Amino acid sequence: MSNFLPHKKRLLEEVYEKASSEATEKSFSGIILHLEQVLKDEYEPLSYKSFENYYKAIVENSEDYNIKRSILDNLSRYLGYDNFKSYCLEWKTIEHTIQQAISKIVITIINKPLLVMPDFIKQNGFGIAGILLIGSVLLGNYSLPKGKDKKEAGIRFGLFSDPVVDRKCMYWDGTEYKITSCEDRNPYRKVIPIDTVKLKYFKKITRPDTLTMDNALRKSWYSKSDNVVEFFTTDGTNPDNGKELDITSKHMLTKYAGDSAKKYMNISYP
Repeated sequence: MSNFLPHKKRLLEEVYEKASSEATEKSFSGIILHLEQVLKDEYEPLSYKSFENYYKAIVENSEDYNIKRSILDNLSRYLGYDNFKSYCLEWKTIEHTIQQAISKIVITIINKPLLVMPDFIKQNGFGIAGILLIGSVLLGNYSLPKGKDKKEAGIRFGLFSDPVVDRKCMYWDGTEYKITSCEDRNPYRKVIPIDTVKLKYFKKITRPDTLTMDNALRKSWYSKSDNVVEFFTTDGTNPDNGKELDITSKHMLTKYAGDSAKKYMNISYP
């Protein structure tokens, strides 16, 4: 995995950055203790000490450290990727796009007897400053940024037709949370920072007729507002009205769930 040292370094940096935004304790130990708990609950256990060893060796000392592929996959999933391969592939694709665009500039300069400004530079309004910046890249005096900053660099250079955005937010679609970009401007969505616990476990129960004393009593939660009762899979707040949820009691199941749900909601379930 030594060939992936830059990828592992960036992965650990982003994982630590996300954990620091979620943790209530902002010290280094508090942040990675929070991460340890999240990984234990959502993926596979990773000890506080193991992550500390990875971080200090790879991020702080720029030394390679053997990390199991399954751990890299889980850390990538924590950031919203399918696995470590998809995490690496995203940066590889961006870097290849930038390199291809720079190669076109080099070919244009070499094949022309005079310095001719490439058409795509004219169209994107690089100007003299942009040409100097490109020149510094070609001469090795300017290093392309890493990770997320590499995306931003691609946008600044005009190499992408559409801005690349991170899908690190979510919205409530009426029954469950869906992942979306934090730049989502849909006026009918309330976009909030992603919460992996809510994303995976918090859902509205759309078939209250299936609830019984065995599967729902004190195992589900409900919201009652304006004489409307809705059931949910975990505790929290009803996203539709902001009401705090209560744990489901025998009375609520008897009156509003099971066979009573059909009469209460006036719905004929299949």
